[in-house]
Amino acid sequence: MKKAYRVKKNEEFQQIFKHGHSFANRQLVLYFMKKEDQAHYRVGFSVGKKIGNAVMRNQIKRYLRQAFTELEAYIEPEYDYVVIARNPTKQMDFHEVKDSLLHVIKKSKKFRQ
Repeated sequence: MKKAYRVKKNEEFQQIFKHGHSFANRQLVLYFMKKEDQAHYRVGFSVGKKIGNAVMRNQIKRYLRQAFTELEAYIEPEYDYVVIARNPTKQMDFHEVKDSLLHVIKKSKKFRQ
């Protein structure tokens, strides 16, 4: 995933949390906020220390990054997204993480056919 597709700064995360909307399932929370002047989506990931050690947290972020890359054609482009992983994600493999992300995106109605 290119750097232009990432939300990295704390101020950007806080703005999305404060002014955006959220949808969740048992494994993931998805925050999103519309940005009119963007040609493509941007995404940030948050995996807390309660989920596991650094290796586990980085693995979950890699799974989420790859899932976003594979679903890129179906995601609304003019939004910023933040995905927060919950505790059950530590027992999930890539396909389960992707299915959970797809479920949350469809629930938020940001999935285009």
